[in-house]
Amino acid sequence: MKVLSLILTALIILLQYPLWLGKGSWLKVWEVDQQVVAQHETNQKLKARNAALDAEVRDLKQGYDAIEERARSELGMIREDEFFFHITEDSEKKFSEEQTEGEGSLK
Repeated sequence: MKVLSLILTALIILLQYPLWLGKGSWLKVWEVDQQVVAQHETNQKLKARNAALDAEVRDLKQGYDAIEERARSELGMIREDEFFFHITEDSEKKFSEEQTEGEGSLK
């Protein structure tokens, strides 16, 4: 009887091995499922980025406002009849100090 129960136990263990540790095991299925979830999240981020790029391309193809905006912001371009004033923080600080000093002397 003991031999029969040992044989049946060994047979059950041999049948369970592929289910838990083999090529198509539960562990492998779980790992692949986790990879699918991670890839799905990556795909969603890339879809959002692609949609933004597509909208930008359509905007650039349809009108000159987007082209002008990009030329102004990225390339620092101005129109022919425009003037460009660049105010730095030091100039603003000096100007505000002069303003307060001038107000104090008037009193």
